[in-house]
Amino acid sequence: MIRSLALFLTAVTGFSGLVYEVAWQRGLAILLGSHSEATAAVLAIFLGGLSLGYSLFGRLCQRTERVAARGGHPPRLLFLYGIVEAGIGLWALVFPGLFALARSASVALPIGSEALSFSFDVVLTALLIGPPTILMGGTIPILTQSLSRDLDDATRLHALVYGLNTAGAFAGALSSGYFMVPWLGIPGTLRAMGVVNLLVGAAFVASAGRGAEPAPAVAAVETTPVTGFRLYAAAALLLGFAMMAIQTVLIRVGGLALGASHFTFATVVAAYVLCIALGSLAVSLATRIPRALVVICPALLTLFLLLLYLPIPYAPYGAHVLRILFRSIEPAFYPYYLSVALAILVILALPLGLSGASLPLLFHALRRQMGELGNVAGRLYGWNTVGNLLGALLGGYVLLHWLDLHHVYRLGVAAAGGATLLLAYGSIRLPASLGAGLAVLLALVLVWLPAWDPAEMSSGHFRRRDPLPMSWKGPDALLASTATIAMPYSVDDPVATVAVKEHRTPDGRVTFAIVTNGKPDSSLAIDYPTTALSALLPCLYVESCENAFVVGLGTGVTAGELASLDDSKHVVVVEISQGVIDAMPFFAHGNRNAAERPQVKIIRADAYRALSRETHRFDVIASEPSNPWVVGVEMLFSREFLATARDRLAPGGVYAQWLQSYETNAETMALVLRTYASVFEEVAVWYTVGPDLLLLGFRDPASRPAVAQLRKRAARRDFRAGLRRAGIGSWEELVVHELVPPGIVTTDSLPAGEVHTLLHPLLSDRAAHAFFVGEIGRLPTFLSAEATAKARQSGLLSQWVEHGLPDAAWSRMAQELCATRPRPCATLLARWIHERPASPLREDLLARLRSSPVAAHLDAPRLALLTSFFGTGPPGSLNPRRLRLLDTLFREYHQSALPFRAASLLNAARRCPGKACASARRSIQSAVGSQRPAARAPAAKR
Repeated sequence: MIRSLALFLTAVTGFSGLVYEVAWQRGLAILLGSHSEATAAVLAIFLGGLSLGYSLFGRLCQRTERVAARGGHPPRLLFLYGIVEAGIGLWALVFPGLFALARSASVALPIGSEALSFSFDVVLTALLIGPPTILMGGTIPILTQSLSRDLDDATRLHALVYGLNTAGAFAGALSSGYFMVPWLGIPGTLRAMGVVNLLVGAAFVASAGRGAEPAPAVAAVETTPVTGFRLYAAAALLLGFAMMAIQTVLIRVGGLALGASHFTFATVVAAYVLCIALGSLAVSLATRIPRALVVICPALLTLFLLLLYLPIPYAPYGAHVLRILFRSIEPAFYPYYLSVALAILVILALPLGLSGASLPLLFHALRRQMGELGNVAGRLYGWNTVGNLLGALLGGYVLLHWLDLHHVYRLGVAAAGGATLLLAYGSIRLPASLGAGLAVLLALVLVWLPAWDPAEMSSGHFRRRDPLPMSWKGPDALLASTATIAMPYSVDDPVATVAVKEHRTPDGRVTFAIVTNGKPDSSLAIDYPTTALSALLPCLYVESCENAFVVGLGTGVTAGELASLDDSKHVVVVEISQGVIDAMPFFAHGNRNAAERPQVKIIRADAYRALSRETHRFDVIASEPSNPWVVGVEMLFSREFLATARDRLAPGGVYAQWLQSYETNAETMALVLRTYASVFEEVAVWYTVGPDLLLLGFRDPASRPAVAQLRKRAARRDFRAGLRRAGIGSWEELVVHELVPPGIVTTDSLPAGEVHTLLHPLLSDRAAHAFFVGEIGRLPTFLSAEATAKARQSGLLSQWVEHGLPDAAWSRMAQELCATRPRPCATLLARWIHERPASPLREDLLARLRSSPVAAHLDAPRLALLTSFFGTGPPGSLNPRRLRLLDTLFREYHQSALPFRAASLLNAARRCPGKACASARRSIQSAVGSQRPAARAPAAKR
């Protein structure tokens, strides 16, 4: 009974251990940053603590056995294990408080050098997670020693402990990534697991206290050293290196195939550890273990890893085929990822199962006496975890400064082969000459293997959700159907796989794009308006744009445009990926040679860490993150990062952030805006091109310039040239890009809900769900009378159209807006009709637009109703059906930058009497309010 309970609790502690690892990794990124050095440091401390724990508790088990045997009583190892688990639980409960102290110490201690500062934070990290990880290392040695009945039983028991603990880790990987961290936040997750560990510890202590702790069948007072341990330890180390290096590669391949979201990470890690658990559990079922199996198992592992090497480049194609089997709807999200996990299991079950069996087999070969079981297990797993540590540091960080993923994978295979040869030499006495020959053969095979095709690896097929004509014709046919002409640059750096693609735009132009983990992040052609306006728009709002800070290098256009302004003196660019920095020569012709400009300084660093340690103040901070579903990017949308950016702005400064409204939804957009509004008193939203948005946060709203000042600055030579490069040739073409004027986006005006913080990272979860569906996210609609009054007071477009624009100005605005935004286009045309009922120029434009993609929004009856919203509303009496239609049109086409008159809809509601209209009237009254709209603002001076 006690043994069965202990084995069950072993799986529970495996679950909590993996949850801790995930929560700590995400939480400590706040302290250290999310760059590769920080990730490697956290993983090294975690694995180093486990390794030290295995060794220490292995020796403690041996000592406890000796003392108990001499005293004639059973060793109280389960009591000890209960104390260990309770210690982990207590540490988890106090961790949030300790972490807050560590963050305060990190910020408060003045350290001039970034290297010394980072080193200090690494020491703080070691103090935070070192003690609990050492305690976690007690699981396998203590339970192996305490639960084994005899030597024949020891191997099965040990494999069962290892397998169940790893199976628990599988469940922990899924639960933490999919549910716990998004639902509970990092502190809540740690506290929940702390309670679990306390309960597990109490269960073990209680069982030991009742005298139910089993005694081993043989108690050895004196033990003899295990012979040949060094050779087996070396094999365990090599196997640990191999499997961690290959896990790192497979996680990166998963990101290239499925998209680099935290769901991909959780799914790949979970499938990986489950395969290892199944291999260990298979050993626990064996009734007889042949001596040669300790060699055969790693030999087959090496062989299957070699065979797996060849199809890996086609993982993006395989993921695409799997993806198009599922509809792009929210209910298909979890079934899709379940299918992904099953597919990974089918592919990896055999090689990784062999890996999971290898360590229990090594333990079987080393076991000699009952009193040595815990010590042998502890030392063996200690060396294996040292190998894991080296695999994480070398394979996941150091070697990727010079090597690509396929090189690291080959090194992992070579390490597995080396472990096989060592075991063959020590176990079945393989002649040294034959071993050397096999080593040379393996090296030749590894050298002969072809490099992975970077075009296939960075194809980005995960964004193609629907079947294509070439989807079923193989990976080469699908790749050939893309617009990519060539890929002159590709590198796997420690952060990401970065490529430069030369491709053809829909209008036939050839351009370059930067691609990160298979996802295009910026293009010189398509994204130039966005990256240019990310610099120019915030600079228009400040008196002088001398000092600027840019988050994310991309194609370098934002830095180049900032440096091209007449008053520019310093432009600091922070980029996390060295591969992106090294790709800059490909974009020099399009970014005004940004990297060579004297005022531009490019730093490879984590943006949050770099910005929080800046002592200078900046007139403008421009952030150009990738989509928020990409792992790590969510930090740049957090309240803490935004608050840090606000505090680093000079008086009157402006913070600008690129927000993609494609492949997202309204809920995600509202979460981003709600978080933004919790930091900045006034927020404006502009569009740049198509669904790309630019959020502007104002540090000092009172210093925001008036329309006349902005127009004057936009006419300045340097701004005028930059705007032309962005495709904007006039003031009217610029002002029409305003979607939501300052002062409208507030926490009260947005749908109620939480904000995204570093300790409760909601955004990455919701954005990944939205990415799966792949829709266009719409901004919230601000219909209240207060929002309308504020828009007329602060909106540039609303003020600009107040009095008598000529038809030519209206035409310029309409042509710019109607190119990509159908609903705002219809609203602008309705306002034009309201202001100038007769306009031959407008009729000519409408004739052309009615054969364009926006035609569905421009039928005459619809435009007539929209036009009435700028007056007193549609004439005549209304029935319930027509009132509901008006309500729908008002909501769908209302634009905060050019708002309808709330009175027009309220008047319509009053003209629909009776109970049949009561529901619609209440809905309208709630949305727009009963206040009379503010009087028209005076015309702006031009």
